[in-house]
Amino acid sequence: MKSLGKRADRPRTLLAVASGGGHWTQLLRLRPAFEGLNVEYVTTNPDYRAEVEGKLHVVQDANMWDKLKLFRMFLQVAGIVLSVRPDFVISTGAAPGFAALLFGRIVGAKTVWIDSVANSEQLSSSGSKVGPFANVWLTQWRHLQREGGPSHKGSVL
Repeated sequence: MKSLGKRADRPRTLLAVASGGGHWTQLLRLRPAFEGLNVEYVTTNPDYRAEVEGKLHVVQDANMWDKLKLFRMFLQVAGIVLSVRPDFVISTGAAPGFAALLFGRIVGAKTVWIDSVANSEQLSSSGSKVGPFANVWLTQWRHLQREGGPSHKGSVL
């Protein structure tokens, strides 16, 4: 991602979203691309606050097997997206990233999904469903790219 600079009225805002573990690590490796943007982060682990400059929003950790937690997390992400009104949303996964891309598109943000490098045999559950909400939909494995997306442009190592 090239530097996206400033709009005349305010710096552009990027919402960078990832659940914990490897998803978070990969997101942080993208930080040089965020230069010149007002960056706010969303994750599931409050301990990550010390790892970032800027605002960190913490949401419920959830997955497909716990529908109540998943619903709560979707509501939390919706509230964040509606209050931040980001120009861009980027995610390396998982469920909070899916929710952020969905709501980001609703508010007119440009969205980027980078499926986890850990998913080498098939796309992640969220990564396989996020295509309609991603302006840019990427896989880190060449053999997982397909017509209509996701595309392969390299890996975040």
